[in-house]
Amino acid sequence: MEKDKEASKVGKWITIVAVAFVGVMIAIWGIGVSNTEIELRIQAEAQQKNNENIYQKVWTVIKQKAQVTDKYSSDFKDIYSNLMDERYQGDEKSNPAFKWIQEQHPQLSVEMYKELGDAIGSLRAEFTMVQSRLIDIKREHDALISVTPTKWIVGRRPPLEITIVTSQKTKETFRTGEENNVDVF
Repeated sequence: MEKDKEASKVGKWITIVAVAFVGVMIAIWGIGVSNTEIELRIQAEAQQKNNENIYQKVWTVIKQKAQVTDKYSSDFKDIYSNLMDERYQGDEKSNPAFKWIQEQHPQLSVEMYKELGDAIGSLRAEFTMVQSRLIDIKREHDALISVTPTKWIVGRRPPLEITIVTSQKTKETFRTGEENNVDVF
């Protein structure tokens, strides 16, 4: 009988230790889930700031490159006009149009326009990539607060609010499901 009492006490202690162990493991898991949710919020906030930084870079570089291209084009036009005016001024004996055809003329370099186009393409791709990362962080957070069993721990926390930069044209296209005008210029 005494052995049964002692075995019963040992069994109770084993049960208590097992329940305590399971409780501690669940608490540790819950803390981990909570920390993951907090980390995703912090990551989303940092990514949102990074998106703003990239957006600023995109428009600053494009604007400055376009200004250089415009200045080059304007200066070329002025130099070329002055050159032609001086070259044919007062030459009434010969045909200036014929002379113009025979002469070597300065060429407007298209390289600057190509560089501007390349910059626009690569910078917009970079911006799309950082926006996609922010969307992915939100997707991961939404899953964490929505899927069982993690929603039992963090399901009452508000969803992440992110800002994705888009255009009115894009919003209208997705609202209607139609894109009818693809006029680049």
